[in-house]
Parts: sequence; C-alpha cells; structure tokens
Amino acid sequence: MKKYFIVLLLTFLQSSIAQTTFDYDVVLTPVAVSGLPGLHSYAFAQHNGKWLIIGGRKDGVHARQPNNAFPGAQNNTDMYVVDIATQQSWSVSVNSLPTGIKEQLQSTNMNFYQDGDALFIIGGYAYSTTAADHKTFDNLTSVDVPNLINAIIAGTPITTYFKQISNANFAITGGQLAKIGSTFYLVGGHRFDGRYNPMNNPTFTQTYSNAIRKFTIDNSGTTLSFANYEVISDAVHLHRRDYNLLPQVFPDGELGYTISSGVFQIAVDLPFLYPVDIKASGYYPQTQFNQYLSNYHSGKACLYDATLNQMHNLFFGGMSQYFYQAGNLIQDNTVPFVKTISRTTRTATGDLYEYQLPVEMPNLKGAGAEFIPNENLPHYSNEVIQLSNITANEFVIGHLFGGIQSASPSAFTDNQTGLTSADPTIYEVKLVKNTPLNVQQIDGKNPFSVVVSPNPTTSDTIRVEFTMPYETSVNYMISTLDGKVVEEGDIEGIRAGKSGMNFDISSANTEFVIITFVFDDKFYVSEKVIKKI
Repeated sequence: MKKYFIVLLLTFLQSSIAQTTFDYDVVLTPVAVSGLPGLHSYAFAQHNGKWLIIGGRKDGVHARQPNNAFPGAQNNTDMYVVDIATQQSWSVSVNSLPTGIKEQLQSTNMNFYQDGDALFIIGGYAYSTTAADHKTFDNLTSVDVPNLINAIIAGTPITTYFKQISNANFAITGGQLAKIGSTFYLVGGHRFDGRYNPMNNPTFTQTYSNAIRKFTIDNSGTTLSFANYEVISDAVHLHRRDYNLLPQVFPDGELGYTISSGVFQIAVDLPFLYPVDIKASGYYPQTQFNQYLSNYHSGKACLYDATLNQMHNLFFGGMSQYFYQAGNLIQDNTVPFVKTISRTTRTATGDLYEYQLPVEMPNLKGAGAEFIPNENLPHYSNEVIQLSNITANEFVIGHLFGGIQSASPSAFTDNQTGLTSADPTIYEVKLVKNTPLNVQQIDGKNPFSVVVSPNPTTSDTIRVEFTMPYETSVNYMISTLDGKVVEEGDIEGIRAGKSGMNFDISSANTEFVIITFVFDDKFYVSEKVIKKI
C-alpha cells in the first residue's frame, strides 16, 4: 500500500491564541502494579477505588494474515482486580464460568457500561471453541461488580455474580454502550464473523450496525431481561466503529454523548472526522467541524467547566490520520500510531475547537487503552468531571491503562505487527494549574457549502449550488429518512469557487430525501429535501 504524506497549507493552521480556556498542564506518571499483564480493548468497572478488568487481548495489533489474526491463545482469559492505591492486583480465570459467559468475557472490543454496582457487557469478538470459529457474541451479560471484586480478592467462587441472555440484536463489536436517563444506547459497531482478511477474501462476513439501538434493562431479578427496543438507523452518519464515545454536558446543561471520529467511511477506507452528538431527543451530525488528531478508540477524559460553560475532551495517543511533524500538520492516509495528546472543546455557543497539547505520550501507544476516571472527584452521572468544582491547583483525574504500543508508526501497514504488543503500563494522569505554552489550535471548520433548490420540490430534479474553496473530489449519497442509502456516486468536473448542476433524486421515492456530499474524502454536507409526491 502506498503512503501519502501531504503537508497541509499553512493557512490551515491558526494562531496559538486560544479561543477557549483550559489552564492546565497534563502530567503522565507511570505507576507499577505487580501481576498485571499488558492488555488492550478490554472492559472495566470500578468500586471503592478498586478496578475490575475483563476481556481484551494480550497481543498487539492483529496480524494481516487470516490464519494468524486474533489467535485464541491471546484472548485474555483472566479477570483482574487492581487496587491502585496499594499497587496490588488479584486475578481469577473465567474458566470456572458457564461456557456462554466464559467465551464472551474473553473477547475483544466489547460494548460495556457501568450502571451503579452493575457492569453491563454486550457483544465482543473472539475465537469461540463452541463455534469452532471467530464470531461476534450475541450476549448481554450483567456483572455484580462489588461482590465479584470481593470474591476475586478472597479467592472464593464467582459464578453467582453473572447473568446472561442471548439475542441477535446484541451481536455487535467495536461499538459503545451508554445510558441517558433510564435508556441504554448501543451506538454503532458492527457484526464480524469469521477470520479477518485485508484482501476482503471470503473468510468473514461483516455487517455494520449503522444505528443507535435503544432499550431498557431489568437486572432486578434472577433473570436478566431487556425491553422497549428501538433502532434509529443512518447508514451515512452512524456507519462507525472503533471510535471514542464522549460523555458530554451540552451548553444548555443537558447530559448526552458525542461520537468522536471512527472508521470507515462508505466510499473510502479512511476515518470519519466530524463528530455526532447524541441526546435523548435524537442524534445530530456536526459536519461543520472536523477533528483531526484522534481517529481510533483510545483513552479519553471528559471535563466540564460550568463557570465558563465549556466542555473539554482529552485524547491520549492512539492512531490518527493527522499528526504534527516539525510544526507542520501531516496527513498520512495509512492512519499510523501516534504520540499525540490533544483536546477538543465545545464553547457556550456550541462552537467546537481542537488543540494539540505540548505534551506527548511517552511512546507510540494508547490505541485500545482506557482512561479510568478518579471517582473521588466531583462528577456527573455520565462520568464527566466537574472541573469548576475542583479548587486544588493539581489533582489526579484518573489513570490510563493498557492499549497497543508499537515500535513503528506504520507497523500494521508494513505487515510488521510483531513490532506491536499489549502495553502493561498504568499512567497516573494529573492536571496542574498553569497557562500552557504552545497550544496549537487547528482550524476544523468545514469550508465547503451546498444550497439546494427548490426545497420543497415537486420534481425529481433539483438545482445544487456548490461553494468550493479548492478543486477536489466530490462524492454523494442519497438516503431516506429511515437511514438507508439508495444511491451513491461521484461528481466530476466541479471547479473551485461557485458552480451549479441539476441533480436527480428520483432514486428515493419518499417524501423526505437526504443528500450528503463528501468533499476531499473528509468534509461532509447533508441537505434534507422535501419531495411533494
């Protein structure tokens, strides 16, 4: 695969004068905990300062050869308890559990959410001895966190602290599980069965969820159950996996989430760059803004300053299509491992900004890691830290554990996955009150715009006017209100500046038509058209 290194124009960068206020240095300090191996892509919960770690993998990034990808021998078959204060750990094998539970709980990229004392785990991907193949598990499992932690420490039986049910709706890996009010949200992800194959040979089947799956869970009795199941589909904006789901406090004080980046776009094997907000009222693509410096699942911390009404999100390493080199922002479409620590901020007016921080990860690490927040700090119910309620000048916001570390930025692309491994390191993450120097702000604005007319229309042909700051590729997708893509293609010959064309929307024989234009494989503009048919 060729590598494309493109130095973006200097006009892409803005001055380092911050338009947001985050007066802290980020300090990472390694913490040694004996008995804890390297892990990535695991699930976690915590109780009274102790962590519970389940599943994930013990090797590095998966091999490119189908017969070597995701070997069952590297499944994490132990559950760990970590007392970070005393730097101790305890473990127990999952092999004493019923087959359905033990197979799911050694999988990778499970969707998980801790709700009080219960950890809910959905899906995940791994080799299944029962299936004699790799599969995405179709299970919803609940874990009694406090009692399981106590049992692992005491070395007593653990079987009674799990419940599990199976349903095809839960066969998702690489998504995220969240909760707003009493409703759970299973966001994005995909179902992947069989062996990974980079050449798309028929060793697997893959179906993207393209959806937010909403439901309630009843964990009160001896049997686990779910109800009120609803699916919100969008094959354009929700076609995402392996992303970061950010708990948020929105400018009006509402709690919700934001999808940050993720992979892969429909027309090209590149990350999405724009975020999508999720609220109780629906989901809202924020195509006016692109986030460049963090594109895959990594550790992240979310902090809200109520005094200034600013929402800050920190991202630690991982993999990214963009990174800085000698002060220049570089685009590498192979999406390499990076050291970058970055921040996005939403202001009181809802505007979004991105910054590179002057500190970096110690090495090429962070992909598939988790940030475990310090629950002794004031925080909202969705784990967002209440920054303005902390008066100390320096304080620990949490810890980063695990992830993939690499000796080369391009180890996966170069088929040198042996240069990667699961990271055993824990980093204490501290904020120190200061005015950081050299905080580089990135211009994330979408410079492309589209106007469609007439709207509403009684015709299958509309007029589309483009405003393009430079000449580039233009792709389009026509979708319906229920999220199905009915047509996609390329548009040739559009020049820089203002231009127009007649556009046929007859492929969507519905009252509402959504046309999404993709410029330069990274800038999205969606327009809803009302057809009076």
